[in-house]
Amino acid sequence: MALSESQIPPDAQHYLVCGTEDCKKNCQFYCNDCHQPMCEQCRDEHQKNKKTKNHEVVPYKQRKRKIPAEKCKIHSTKDIDLLCEQCQIPLCSKCTAKKEHRGHVFTDLGIVFAEKVLQYQEEIDKIRNYFEPVSHDVKIEIAGDVTEIKKIMEGIRTAMKAEAESVKRMVDAVTSDNIEQVNKIEQSLLETLNGQNQEIDDYINYLNDLIQTYYGYLSPSKIEHLTLSLKSKSLKIRALPETSKPVPPVCVAGQHSKEDVAKLLGRITVPNTKAENRKIKPMETAFTKKPTEQQRKQDRGESDVKQTLSLSSSVTKVREYTVPSVGSVYHISLGKSGRLWASGGIGNLVQTDLQGNQLQKIQTSGRLEGYHTVTQDGDLIYTDKDSKVVYRITPDNTITEFIETGDWRPLSIHSSHINGDILVGMRKNGEPSKITIYRKTGTEIQNIQRDNKGQALYGLPHYITENINGDVCVSDYNNAVVVVDKSGQHRFSFTGLESGFSPYGICTDVLGNILVCDGISNIVHFLDQDGQFFFYLRLTPQQGVFGSRSVFVDDEKNLWVGHYDTNTVTVYKYLQ
Repeated sequence: MALSESQIPPDAQHYLVCGTEDCKKNCQFYCNDCHQPMCEQCRDEHQKNKKTKNHEVVPYKQRKRKIPAEKCKIHSTKDIDLLCEQCQIPLCSKCTAKKEHRGHVFTDLGIVFAEKVLQYQEEIDKIRNYFEPVSHDVKIEIAGDVTEIKKIMEGIRTAMKAEAESVKRMVDAVTSDNIEQVNKIEQSLLETLNGQNQEIDDYINYLNDLIQTYYGYLSPSKIEHLTLSLKSKSLKIRALPETSKPVPPVCVAGQHSKEDVAKLLGRITVPNTKAENRKIKPMETAFTKKPTEQQRKQDRGESDVKQTLSLSSSVTKVREYTVPSVGSVYHISLGKSGRLWASGGIGNLVQTDLQGNQLQKIQTSGRLEGYHTVTQDGDLIYTDKDSKVVYRITPDNTITEFIETGDWRPLSIHSSHINGDILVGMRKNGEPSKITIYRKTGTEIQNIQRDNKGQALYGLPHYITENINGDVCVSDYNNAVVVVDKSGQHRFSFTGLESGFSPYGICTDVLGNILVCDGISNIVHFLDQDGQFFFYLRLTPQQGVFGSRSVFVDDEKNLWVGHYDTNTVTVYKYLQ
């Protein structure tokens, strides 16, 4: 960083030059008696000289600064070279005899000046070695906060726009229903009026016929006409048909305000929490090794589960379950009280207890997908791609329709452990597949379908989960794990370590690791939050595994693995 003119030391040079006449060598030493910088050779000669051999020659940085030469204003022939410690004013030797200084203690002004120079040099060192670097660290941290805030706010804006679009769609749906109702009322009223109009037409025809009859009576051309008129007892015209004036419907204007609309949408709130002061490292550690990011987290009081948990060097089998009525275990959901939901490859969704006893069995259209999940409330929800409905099963085994997905076939589903949102992977003929996010109430809030270049993100999202940082992680049948952040921006795709990667079940753990089954190599890949492969579990037939298809990590941080071609689920301890 360039120094301003005020920051440049008064003795700054390109390099320090020896002060001996005609010597231009690099200065390394300083004579405190002569106040002269010296090179090594001139120092040796200076110390050999009889007149100067007792002078104090020190390394240049330890030099005593020469006080500025200034004459006393009272005694013009004397230099100011003393300090009155009681009065704290500089003076010359003759001023010490003055009445106001009698009995006072005087100190060599050069010694005082040297002490002050040392103090200021120490302060300069503190500034350069602590305060300036720490200030730059704070600026870097603030810049990181700026980036994070922009990212968060963009996510909020995206979510709010998605929610507004959802409300607009609901308004359009309600308006369409109301217009359809108006159309039906109009049709009914017009049918009534047309019927009345036909009755009047018939009545007019009747009147015309009656007029013709009466004219015949007025001028009879035959005796028989006269006889007919004599036989007519009375002349009576049939009454007009009764008709009614229709009562049209009235459109009652909706009673709403801006506040009412605001209630339908999410709102942004600022937590009523006092901003925490940034933690600044103490000065006594300023010259120690620069702290790591993990140490910074500890300094800020952040809880980091990675400090206490790590991958174990070996995988230990804890227990094993048998799931009746399935041939392979393609997906696992763990309910309350340890009750297990598992699904096979032919649509059987089975609930068992801890002893492997079948408690419930449901026939679904699900096959090789992660089509069921347990919500925060303990309900199981599952997709039916044929009926295009998400169903809910309450703990008392009541099954109800929860979400209708319209023209889209729901494949995979996951209930967020962070906020209860429902993530659904869907497909539709002629359209790129998508992930739709619903609130836990079933209200649609977001669709994720394309990246920022407009390219389709998903081929067939048959398994889906969410990471601890809110990333949406999808196991795509088109040989990739696709991860987007909470705002829907594509972060990365993992396509395996070699050709032939076939991802199936996927889950995440408390470390933020992404675990995914490979249907070809029959191993469980471990990826970090940024998609970097770092570990894998190869579960062999000797361990009771004949190809992994589903994975799940429970609250006790155990790994549950569902197997191919067998109805067993094995639980392993893999963290220490």
